[in-house]
Amino acid sequence: MNVEALVPLLDYASVLVFALTGALVASRGQLDVVGFIFFATLTGIGGGTLRDLVLGRAPVFWVGRPELLLLTAGAAIMVFFTAHRLESRYRAILWLDAFALAVAVPAGVGVALEAGVSPVVTVLMGVMTGTFGGLMRDVVGNEVPLVLKQGELYVTAAFGGAVAALLLLMLGTGRGWALIGCAAVVLLLRAGGMSFGWRLPVYKARPPRR
Repeated sequence: MNVEALVPLLDYASVLVFALTGALVASRGQLDVVGFIFFATLTGIGGGTLRDLVLGRAPVFWVGRPELLLLTAGAAIMVFFTAHRLESRYRAILWLDAFALAVAVPAGVGVALEAGVSPVVTVLMGVMTGTFGGLMRDVVGNEVPLVLKQGELYVTAAFGGAVAALLLLMLGTGRGWALIGCAAVVLLLRAGGMSFGWRLPVYKARPPRR
């Protein structure tokens, strides 16, 4: 499998789907079309931008591929004219976000592997690429960030997928299949959390001992 072609493809897919979620958040805030484009672009390129800045990649991925900005704008305009048709925009945001996470995490892992960084940094780049765009979207949109919701398998799903990719590589799997395995684990954990209530244990305060 041609990893050199797969990683940019994952970037395109994650930018597009995250952009759709950003535009849907704009629709919940009843913003104008410029607001839609702003939210779509912020969400679509946010995680990948931070990843590239941390890794010292030049230019940042969307600077070298400016058509990605046209992609986010196009997604925003499409949602501007169609969002009212959705029965539940919040549920659409959740599921689109889950799919975006499942492609953004392996994109981050793939870029980190190409950069030759350590396994710990590789996992961090996968998590960062997958979560920071949505985090910025929710903070700017005055929504409770999905990454901080009580017990949600969100950062955990991203972390699990990134670790799964490294384990598959250690077992001798090709890099392309490792990234596909990463995506599958992320989607499984995130979808399981939303559909079946999979949760992490949360801290519960107890009275101090005397």
